[in-house]
Order: sequence, then C-alpha cells, then structure tokens
Amino acid sequence: MTATAIDKKELLEAFPEIDPGIRPFGYLVLLQLRTPRKKSAGGLIIIDDTRDAERYRVQTGKVISMGPSAFRRRDTLEKWPEGEWCAVGDFVRCPMYGGDRWVVKTGEGDEHAVFIIMKDTDLIGLVTGNPLAVVTS
Repeated sequence: MTATAIDKKELLEAFPEIDPGIRPFGYLVLLQLRTPRKKSAGGLIIIDDTRDAERYRVQTGKVISMGPSAFRRRDTLEKWPEGEWCAVGDFVRCPMYGGDRWVVKTGEGDEHAVFIIMKDTDLIGLVTGNPLAVVTS
C-alpha cells in the first residue's frame, strides 16, 4: 500500500507540513516523527498524557531531507552499491533512542511536531505499508 492509498487528511494530521528550521549536514537524515492522534478510531478523545507518551515513543518518521553525503561512502562520497535506502517523502522506522530531537509549534494551540536528525546507518527499515498502522509496543 502506498501513501496515495491512505486517507490524506489522516496523513496530514500525523505529519503536518511545517518547516523544521534545520537542514542536515553530511550523512545525516532529517525525519518528522508521527504526531499522535487526538481521537481514537471510535471517536474517544485521547488524553494529553497518553499522547505525550506516544509522541516520544513513536518510531515511524517521514523523510524530510538528507545531507549531501547520506547513503554514500564516507571516504570517496561514491554512492553505496545498494543505493539509497530511502528517499525524501518515504516513511521509515527509526530507533526509539538516539538522534537529535526537537519540537516545532504547528500553530494550532499547543500542538507541535517532533523532528529528529540521525545517521543514515541508524535507520531501521522502510515502511512499505500504511505508516499510520505501525504501532509501538
């Protein structure tokens, strides 16, 4: 399933279009982490404590940008033999810990988006299905 087959409104809520204010250097990759839902599928309002816990446990992110050396040999800057593991706009899994995280207000009350910059080699995998369906245990 591709992102085009997913409800675009839900996707925009989870990954609001907002400028992170930072561009990655070198081999680093910039991800926007999924914003927790305000309501459950059944319409129940999810409390702030639960949303905050989920916000920092999320391991699914959208690739926003990559440094010029990402997915290249560090010494020669040749592309890796297997190519880039992901592209801008893809959804990936990343470690729960590590990287440099920060928040940016979305302009809607106290809502904010979480961004993370991490090494290209720290990415775990490409999300090939619905990025909203991937949950953290």
